[in-house]
Amino acid sequence: MSKPKQPRRTSFFIWFIAVLCTVITIAVIITGLVIFVGYLIVRPKMPSITVTYTHLDVFDYDQAGLLTTEVTIYLKWENDNARAHASFYDSGFVLSLYGMEIAKLVAPPFEVKKNSSVEFHYQVASSPIPLGPEQTVMVDSSLKQDRVTFDLRGTARTQWRVWLLGSVKFTLHLNCQLHFIPSSLNSTGSYCSSKSK
Repeated sequence: MSKPKQPRRTSFFIWFIAVLCTVITIAVIITGLVIFVGYLIVRPKMPSITVTYTHLDVFDYDQAGLLTTEVTIYLKWENDNARAHASFYDSGFVLSLYGMEIAKLVAPPFEVKKNSSVEFHYQVASSPIPLGPEQTVMVDSSLKQDRVTFDLRGTARTQWRVWLLGSVKFTLHLNCQLHFIPSSLNSTGSYCSSKSK
């Protein structure tokens, strides 16, 4: 008569791996819960950039095909977070007219306190710009229609700390068409924002 086989014992290494995997799984679950609860408590909001005011100060076009222009632009940098300061950096926006770059608007790195905003005033003046034949036709057409459109495009980086969870970074995109009435130099009131719609 043969002896009954003894069950094989699980090795110490297998038990060690099993315990380690269990501990890691529990740690991941707890971390996820902490992040979720932290998000519910803090309710972070994306900072934004808004064009709040524009004015066409100068729009001179002479018979030699030279264009001189000057535009006033106010940009409002907003932080709607109730519990976190926001930093803005690496900002650069290009103001252009019919594909011609007029100026680049930049700002040094700065912070906006919680539930606050900062407004920057840009006075953008061009030196006389020689227009090509295609651009001359576009400017003539704009003057006849008494409506000229500038493009303001660019990005800025933002970062803010979310409680114990660490910092959050995003890139804000601004893509605006600024419409003006050359006869009165006024804006048509078309403003835009980096906020999602």
